[in-house]
Amino acid sequence: MNEDLTRPLADRMRPLLLDDYVGQQHILKPGKPLYEAIASGRLHSMIFWGPPGTGKTTLARLIAHHSNAEFMSVSAVLAGVKEIRAAVEEAKKIRKEQARRTILFVDEAHRFNKSQQDAFLPHLEDGTVYFIGATTENPSFALNNALLSRARVYVLNSLGSEDLLAVLKKALTDKKRGLGGLAIEMPDEIKIQFAQAADGDARTLLNLLEIAVELAAAKDSRTLDEAIAAEVLSGGVRRFDRQGDEFYNQISALHKSVRGSSPDAALYWLCRMMDGGCDLAYLARRIIRMASEDIGNADPRALQIAINAWETQERLGSPEGELALAQAVVYLACAPKSNAVYMAYNAAMHDARKSGSLAVPAHLRNAPTKLMKSLDYGKDYRYVHNEPEAYAAGENYLPAELAGAHYYQPVERGLEIKIKEKLKHLKDLDKKFPL
Repeated sequence: MNEDLTRPLADRMRPLLLDDYVGQQHILKPGKPLYEAIASGRLHSMIFWGPPGTGKTTLARLIAHHSNAEFMSVSAVLAGVKEIRAAVEEAKKIRKEQARRTILFVDEAHRFNKSQQDAFLPHLEDGTVYFIGATTENPSFALNNALLSRARVYVLNSLGSEDLLAVLKKALTDKKRGLGGLAIEMPDEIKIQFAQAADGDARTLLNLLEIAVELAAAKDSRTLDEAIAAEVLSGGVRRFDRQGDEFYNQISALHKSVRGSSPDAALYWLCRMMDGGCDLAYLARRIIRMASEDIGNADPRALQIAINAWETQERLGSPEGELALAQAVVYLACAPKSNAVYMAYNAAMHDARKSGSLAVPAHLRNAPTKLMKSLDYGKDYRYVHNEPEAYAAGENYLPAELAGAHYYQPVERGLEIKIKEKLKHLKDLDKKFPL
């Protein structure tokens, strides 16, 4: 057997030339800065940010090949400052003896801590190495500003169906590195199933293909039929990193769809997160937050419906409880919107923190003892039930330093229309009976 064929198919099928690279045309079309830089051999430090299986490592290798540069690789999962220093020393030796540039590729770059990231800086400055980092996490949060300022960030997207089918076709027909010599038959509908199951990840696609071919061989067959596809593709879930950038992208999309009164989009993003294995209790908590933050008193029933959905989900579990969460999300999306309470809360919290421990006005203090009464605690307090309309017109309930502060401003939507009218009426009464 050819020794090369003992390597995993995904590794064997890495493109060797830039023109063979699949996907990422938004940065790799002729005329785009990265494409022109690679084609002309002009190196610069860079960071590739994107989901797994989008070609970050492959692209780094192609850049080294087209630039006639030495390619050195370290993994932030396994390496530390010691390995970084060793790589830098080797790069210095290569530059001195061969007059060649070195690309230092750092996989999972976000896993390096601050001091490890800082270790690269002087060697980027003097040109000892060109840094290419690969990360699945948002570089704005995962990497130091000092490193970010010295490298250009390129975003790599999940591969589309056309891209994945092109990868599949190449693997099935390439006789030197792929499966072309095995004469594997794969109907078009099965190819589409594999591309969908890969969920934008070329590595996953080729791994699934390799497993399918092995299953077919065990059955003495060269056809990847429905039975084999069902066996290989069963139990797969969509890409969903419970602590990564995609997690926050999806919860953000759900929240903004609810806020934007789009029940269809809100339901889709809820289902995406459920399908990906998101903790249902987390989803329930966020739905309750949406009810308070974006609907509030425009429809107070929204909060109760969200709480009821959480209780239902806890009692029934999955899948029955998931429908209750879906019902709540659709209701919230359709409900009138108001962030008046949210804005009022933030403003009041700002004053509470800024103003310090302001004294409670004496007339609002409780006076259960003679000493407290002698200090005028509760003196001149007006019991509202003894007042016209059960309202003490002109009364102040804030610390003296904040008298007149106005936080809650209802909107002209839902129940808050009525609330706004009532508060205006009470303000008019205050004007007639000033203290």
